[in-house]
Amino acid sequence: MDRSVQPLTTWPQRHQGMRRPHALVIAGTVAAGLPLLLAVFAIAGLLVQAPGGSLTEALGALSSDAYLWRVARFTVLQAGLSAIISVALAVPVALALSGLLADGVTRRWLLVLFAVPLALPQIVTVIGITAVWGEQGAITQTASAIGVDLPSIYGLTGILMAHVFFNMPLAARLILGALDTVPGEYHRLADQLGLSGFSRFRIVTLPVIRRSAGEALALVFMLCVTSFAVVLTLGGGPRATTLEVALYQALAFDFDLARAVLLTFVQLGLTLMVVAAIGLSGGDAAAGDTTGLFRPVRARRSHTSRLSFGSLVLVLATLYVAAPIAAIVLKGIGSVSADLVVRADVRDALATSLAIAFASASLAVVAATVLAMAAAEQAAGRQFRGKPGFAEQMALLVPSLILVVPAMVIAAGWFIGLRAFEMQASAAPFIIVAVNAAMAMPFAARLVAPTLRASAERTDRLVRSLGVSGWDRWRLVTWPALRPSALAAFAFAMALSLGDLGVVALFGSTDLVTLPLLILRSMGSYRSSDAAALSFLLALLTMALSFLAIRLARHDRDGAAS
Repeated sequence: MDRSVQPLTTWPQRHQGMRRPHALVIAGTVAAGLPLLLAVFAIAGLLVQAPGGSLTEALGALSSDAYLWRVARFTVLQAGLSAIISVALAVPVALALSGLLADGVTRRWLLVLFAVPLALPQIVTVIGITAVWGEQGAITQTASAIGVDLPSIYGLTGILMAHVFFNMPLAARLILGALDTVPGEYHRLADQLGLSGFSRFRIVTLPVIRRSAGEALALVFMLCVTSFAVVLTLGGGPRATTLEVALYQALAFDFDLARAVLLTFVQLGLTLMVVAAIGLSGGDAAAGDTTGLFRPVRARRSHTSRLSFGSLVLVLATLYVAAPIAAIVLKGIGSVSADLVVRADVRDALATSLAIAFASASLAVVAATVLAMAAAEQAAGRQFRGKPGFAEQMALLVPSLILVVPAMVIAAGWFIGLRAFEMQASAAPFIIVAVNAAMAMPFAARLVAPTLRASAERTDRLVRSLGVSGWDRWRLVTWPALRPSALAAFAFAMALSLGDLGVVALFGSTDLVTLPLLILRSMGSYRSSDAAALSFLLALLTMALSFLAIRLARHDRDGAAS
């Protein structure tokens, strides 16, 4: 054998001892730490500024503060009722969509309609809800004409109606997604065994609904606990106030730091308990391990009464969701004028909203991308084999922890801390951008991380063997694969930031006004026409960005599948 000819080694053998670059890991650690530091410093500011220098004194007042207990009870009550009603209505809607409209154009259009509430800011939806169900609303006026008096939209009734508008479509989509995972073999076997009616529902469908409905219930409860704009505008007074609204009022109107600190920690504790409950109720909603064959074969032997009931459910759900959206469009078109669009305060609010949204989205996507690249680097280090290491898991888990701390709690902590140095006005734009970016970062990471990992798994060995690294690798390999997901994450983050009201309501001033804050002030000044027109403009912006994100994300999935 010719010893001058060396045996050809494989990629793992040649690079087994290579020291992999750690720059991305360090950058990912920094990106993951920024949201946590934002929350930690906010809580630290609350502790430092606690009146009397002692948090114990503030917590000691908890047992004797009747107002605090009333607010906490109402927070849990409205969130619990909203979650129960939303999921209870979502179950028959999802069953009707799954049974009557297993596929086809009608189902796709209904799912598009159900996605619209997720794209609308809460302050915009309030305009539509009041236009339909308010004292001068279409349905209320019709009911009065026939001698029926509907309850007032302001108070618990209005809060529940707005929350159901937002969360019933979300819960229906989640439950429908779980129902769609039931393999076709289950339905084929049920046909062969002669199962029908309640027996088929109990054996095949109910286990899936039970798991997915529980998860949806916990998620909706969490969303309603931290609801701000809906309660602020439809609460109707002290009897219908949640912890976040009471916190905002304590800081923005009363400057009661003692109550603000106490409310903040009660809100944080309640949120932590809800997150723990969500973790305990989690579970895999998959129906089982099967091959998924014969999925298109689904017998639909339904009685006429069942078909009629399903059709009625879909019609009512469609009308409930479509009516406020139509009201927003009709009132907005009728109220928009050239004078309003060119008005100085509107132009300034629009420019401020776009600037804050652009900065927030950019920061969120950059941080999420760095995190995802760090995770992909860790995965490449283990040759994409075996279980992910601790650092790889934490790279994508840590940003989601920011969702445990409500945005209003973070804003309150920074507001109180900066007020001690009289810096709340000058630092307001940076805090708003940072909080919005932190809240959008977990969602952006979920969009870009799978794409980066799949790209790295396909190309890592090749680009390293070719010696391509640094900027060349980013320009030639990473960015072309990442571009659709990154743009989708950017559009989604911008839509979230554009619709934010909680943080800017606390830090806003005469010099810092966004579109949602201008809408709120127009409603407070009884300029309903201006509020409707501005809501329509804001709805157009957020919906366009949200559907652009959905389209780009779908394009990315289709490209990956092909």
